[in-house]
Amino acid sequence: MTAFPPSPNHTFRRLRGQLSPAEFAASVRRSAREIGETVSCDARYIGRVEAGEIRCPNYAYERVFLHMFPGRTLTDLGFSPRDAVRGRWAQRTPDTHKESDVQRRAFMAGGSATVAAATFGLTVLGDTRRAPSRAGEAEAAAVEDAVRQIRLLDDRHGADALYRRAAAPLRAAYALLDAGATRQSTEDRLNAGAGELAVSVGWLAHDSGRLDDARSHYAEALATARVSGDAGLEAHAFSNMAFLARDCGRPRESVRAAQAGRRAARSLGSQRLLALLALREAGGWAGLADRRACEEALVRAHTEFARGPADADPEWMSFFGEAELESLESRCWAALGEHARAARHARRAADLQDPHFARNMALYTAELADNLSRAGAPDEAAWAGGRVLDLLEDVQSTRIRSMLSATARTLVPHQRSPRVGDFLARHAEA
Repeated sequence: MTAFPPSPNHTFRRLRGQLSPAEFAASVRRSAREIGETVSCDARYIGRVEAGEIRCPNYAYERVFLHMFPGRTLTDLGFSPRDAVRGRWAQRTPDTHKESDVQRRAFMAGGSATVAAATFGLTVLGDTRRAPSRAGEAEAAAVEDAVRQIRLLDDRHGADALYRRAAAPLRAAYALLDAGATRQSTEDRLNAGAGELAVSVGWLAHDSGRLDDARSHYAEALATARVSGDAGLEAHAFSNMAFLARDCGRPRESVRAAQAGRRAARSLGSQRLLALLALREAGGWAGLADRRACEEALVRAHTEFARGPADADPEWMSFFGEAELESLESRCWAALGEHARAARHARRAADLQDPHFARNMALYTAELADNLSRAGAPDEAAWAGGRVLDLLEDVQSTRIRSMLSATARTLVPHQRSPRVGDFLARHAEA
């Protein structure tokens, strides 16, 4: 069947006005934050919309655009009706991006070959399929979309169901790098996309308890950053390596990785990234029981965070708001043995977190339960633990389940309390 060439979206271009694509993308991200939505919008996405490559945005972007332009419909913004777009998938070219709900079904229900095809829009796996001899813009965009989709699914469902299925797109991304690109700008995008994908898959391994796998993926991302001279990717890899080292009981390594990440991030112009890396460093110092160094790093983190978001903030930092700051500080005080103080920060993290991000809500509430159990508040801890069990019906995270198991063990001496007893019974059944 004949493929229809895209028609430029002149209406959307007029709405951008005098803003550059990058400036308009930043305004989209700000609008998303206002309504608790997460989109990874950049200048390339705006360019694809205006070129007509995206005839109808996915549901997250739809909510953001309608918030930005109240009283208008998608058609008023120059998009095609969703049912018309869905009715003509067969007429689209193989490199056209599928909408996020299609990708989500493939990730949650399909095998690895299906996942790779749905995520990339490429035929890169299977006995009769081959990657293109030279990667072009469509392949680079497909890698970038795979990164965004993995992050979205992790926010909503946790890592356990995603990790093994995400390995196929990662292999395909590095196969594209090995094949080479048609232009240097495309190769730069592939390097950045493959590296970010390695970090994302590493995080899925990390959160699902596969710590050795996570270390390997983060190292792969760091090597990609070093080869391509990508300071942003290097800072991201070091941030996750610092987090992993802390979880593995190597606090000094955590401090060194966070400091290396800050050195890489200094030229990027993102105060929020520096704040996150300061929090990673604070976590390492807390693990070393160095309270003074931990407090100094926390002061730096709060100072840099207070300077607010910037257009230079990396896309992957959409998770890092006030709730995450409170959570990371809570972990510092917990490591220093101040569980009542840690519980106050964990409670603020849970209160501030948008329920849309189910995994983080479960994590922060699990941290609250653990700190309350160690601070001498067993009934409150049991209530929080029960809330986590409710959330874990939709979230699959070995890391969170392990935290909740530790809380349950701490509460066993208080099992005569009706609330604690009910929680322990529910936990045992789960």
